[in-house]
Amino acid sequence: MEDRSHKVLLALVMLFLFAVIVLQYVCPGTECQLLRLRALSPAAAADPYRAEDETPARFVPRFNFSADDLLRRGGGTAFGRHLVRNIQLEQPCECRAGQKKCTCHRPGKRETWLFSRFSTGWSCGLHADWTELTNCVPSVVDSKKEVRLRPSRDALFYFTDSAKPWFSHTHPFFPASTQARELNALFSSPLGRNFYYITILRDPVSRYLSEWRHVQRGATWKASLHVCDGRSPTTEELPSCYTGDDWSGCSLQEFMDCPYNLANNRQVRMLSDLSLVGCYNLSVMPEEQRNKVLLDSAKENLKRMAFFGLTEFQRKTQYLFEKTFNMNFISPFTQYNSTRASSVEIDKQTQQRIEALNFLDMELYDYAKDLFLQRYQYMRQKEHQEARRKRQEQRKILRAKQAHLREQGENSS
Repeated sequence: MEDRSHKVLLALVMLFLFAVIVLQYVCPGTECQLLRLRALSPAAAADPYRAEDETPARFVPRFNFSADDLLRRGGGTAFGRHLVRNIQLEQPCECRAGQKKCTCHRPGKRETWLFSRFSTGWSCGLHADWTELTNCVPSVVDSKKEVRLRPSRDALFYFTDSAKPWFSHTHPFFPASTQARELNALFSSPLGRNFYYITILRDPVSRYLSEWRHVQRGATWKASLHVCDGRSPTTEELPSCYTGDDWSGCSLQEFMDCPYNLANNRQVRMLSDLSLVGCYNLSVMPEEQRNKVLLDSAKENLKRMAFFGLTEFQRKTQYLFEKTFNMNFISPFTQYNSTRASSVEIDKQTQQRIEALNFLDMELYDYAKDLFLQRYQYMRQKEHQEARRKRQEQRKILRAKQAHLREQGENSS
């Protein structure tokens, strides 16, 4: 009986090897490699993006977005470093050990493609917001010698991290090509250059705690200009939460109690057009109306940006960036769930207080997360459809070759 089972097993192995040999003979080219790898490597079908979060297998959207909103043609710090150290370019950025800034030039030219704290420093002021950047970037770029000598119509700028907008940069990836022209102009300068912005958002509670810890260690934003409608706010319009050089050592309770704290709803303020509400002059309109205008503006600017990601979804952020701009990073992003903010233990009452102080950010983040996951799902569906189309074409080629071989065999016999 045992001898018979061995014979059956041997027969199955021989049959499998015969099938592989026949497939190699019938379809020796690269067009059938994917089929063979898929059959021999079940692990290849695993989704590398599912493990980073608790997103359900089938995401149920809450907001209605058009196909144009979902299909983009086109923590913040980590993403900024990825752009200077981890992206596949013909001429990578030159980063020297011990230096915060890298040199990022276009291939064979002295033109700087990256407008960023990681390359050009704080050219538009410390942690400039959307209002400041959209008014500052064109003039800063035009003032650079290499841009004056050779204006580029395909300049692309990124603005990132609504909590700390640390970098915005010109687009290095596309020449004056059809692909570049297909990127719709979201914001344009008078000289004809098109500017594109991206941002990285974060869970509001985690972001708020992270900023508190940063301030507690002595960080200040004194160098921030907060320029809006051509001027910085007065001390009456934007009072300080502390006296002295900094607010180091402040407790979380003190941090929450300051009514002028710019940490409150920071992401909405950083992403909205402050000119619509009279900048930092709170007497221009009622508070409820002001909040609605700011939130609507932040949502619209976010939706129109060339790209945005979420700190809590590192791999999905990488995936969408690569698909949006048709390029790849060298190594995959890592999802770090252990941060300074996550190490802060707060009770339910404190969390509710932080959520109340950041109620606009909470609503914006819900909107952003929904749009982000819809875009991810949409791009994955398109990717699967394209893979299915290629498999169908491969099967057609395989059937045609098999039919041709059968016809040759019949003719020879």
